[in-house]
Amino acid sequence: MRTYDFAPLYRATVGFDQIADLMDRVLATDNNAGTYPPYNIEKTDDDAYRISIAVAGFSDADLGVEVKEKSLIVSARKADEQDKTYLHRGIATRAFKRKFHLADHVVVTGASHVDGMLHIDLVKEVPEALKPRRIEIAGQKAIETDVVDAKAVN
Repeated sequence: MRTYDFAPLYRATVGFDQIADLMDRVLATDNNAGTYPPYNIEKTDDDAYRISIAVAGFSDADLGVEVKEKSLIVSARKADEQDKTYLHRGIATRAFKRKFHLADHVVVTGASHVDGMLHIDLVKEVPEALKPRRIEIAGQKAIETDVVDAKAVN
């Protein structure tokens, strides 16, 4: 297991502590999360994404999808099946909780459960105030016209 010391980053930068915290979370999550259940993260458009999680054996009622504090939390818990006796049990239906950290302005637009796959659609919605905008540059004639109009009003 690798450990990284972010102390030099904290000493040499101001305002980048969120990046270091994110790296700490990702490294801690990757080491402890395991690989169950398997999932894909797909970019479906310039600002659209889809997370697909293999949830074979779970019903809609067993699954939970929640957005809380910039995190998407997907969980599943299968009701106990005490009346069944398995000769071989190869389909894992153990409980899980998978957490995805969302970037600013990423919102969950929907979720669907089809053919043993849970699909969660996300979109990055940048507010108009944060989008780049083009500023028109006034030429000399426009400035002179504005000055003449202002003198006429006074």
